[in-house]
Amino acid sequence: MTTTVAATAPPADAAARLRLARTDGVGPQTFRRLLERFGSAAAALEEMPRYGQGRLRAPPEAEAWREMEAVAALGGRFIFLGTPGYPPLLDTLTDPPPVLALLGDPAVLGPRAVAVVGARNASAAGRRIAGDLAEALAGHGLVVVSGMARGIDAAAHLGAMRTGRTVAVVAGGLDQPYPPENTALQARIAAEGGAVLAEAPLGTAPIARHFPRRNRIVAGLVLGVVLVEAAVRSGSLITARLGLEAGREIFAVPGSPLDARCRGSNDLIRQGAHLTEGLEDVLAHLPQAPEAEPSFRYRPSPGRMPATANPGAAAHPPTGDEAQVIDLLGASPISVDDVLRRCHLSTPVVQAILLDLELTGRVEMLPGNRVALTGKG
Repeated sequence: MTTTVAATAPPADAAARLRLARTDGVGPQTFRRLLERFGSAAAALEEMPRYGQGRLRAPPEAEAWREMEAVAALGGRFIFLGTPGYPPLLDTLTDPPPVLALLGDPAVLGPRAVAVVGARNASAAGRRIAGDLAEALAGHGLVVVSGMARGIDAAAHLGAMRTGRTVAVVAGGLDQPYPPENTALQARIAAEGGAVLAEAPLGTAPIARHFPRRNRIVAGLVLGVVLVEAAVRSGSLITARLGLEAGREIFAVPGSPLDARCRGSNDLIRQGAHLTEGLEDVLAHLPQAPEAEPSFRYRPSPGRMPATANPGAAAHPPTGDEAQVIDLLGASPISVDDVLRRCHLSTPVVQAILLDLELTGRVEMLPGNRVALTGKG
């Protein structure tokens, strides 16, 4: 079957866009503002030293060409914000990635999609549910998106490939499959009509701070997010919150109240997520387009928070950029916009730090795009 795909940015413009996107201090919102102000990436690069008060330094053009050649050698390509071929749903986020490296078929990013995410240490039953649900969704013509992690994510990718297509969003570079046991799965997704996406440059290891950024892409690509076995304060709940903020529908498969892996997803149902046992539950509530306002705002039920947000993980003293953000926070809620104005970090860096702090239980995100310290850690 032949698929017609819209062309992406021409090579010369692609190099300029890649250099702009890879400039330290230029995050998604700054990238978009620079393009709007100067009309092109090349013009923005010329003006950037003055625009950034001398603090912004783009990588050399030769470095951008080397990265493009390396991605092409893997059989991949780049897609850029603001050009044909960029996923339309992803473009609705407030901080869409300026550039994505892609292995596989870019046409798979266009159809309606649903994310299936959940626990890495999933039970056999949870993996079966995720695989069967993904198989049914893909068989109905929906693309299944997940994060390539072990457990629920891997089961969702495998299930979707039995009847249709899947998209994997990875936390590191395209050449850094993670976990290692999913290396063959990543290659198979790209080879069998699906796609693998990475925001990070080649060679980037999938460290902890990159996973919340990956989660926002998973949520941004889809109309709905289904959680299977999501623990309290899990990365999957971060994906759900990001989906809610972007107007996506949230679904959760109920689990045993005796299983800690299910407490977060069960609480989502209690807060208003759609109870999901099969395909029909998703189809009955999947919108045609993202909603202007979330159908509910997830707030973990009182008394259901663990003593530590991430059991088994020792709290670590803040350092560097993280310390700068924490110094601006307190027990009283503060607007995230105020944090951005008062610190000297880019928007994506601050957002990644806040997501990481939320994941470890040290801050709480509140209605009205506000944040406060929890007093933990």
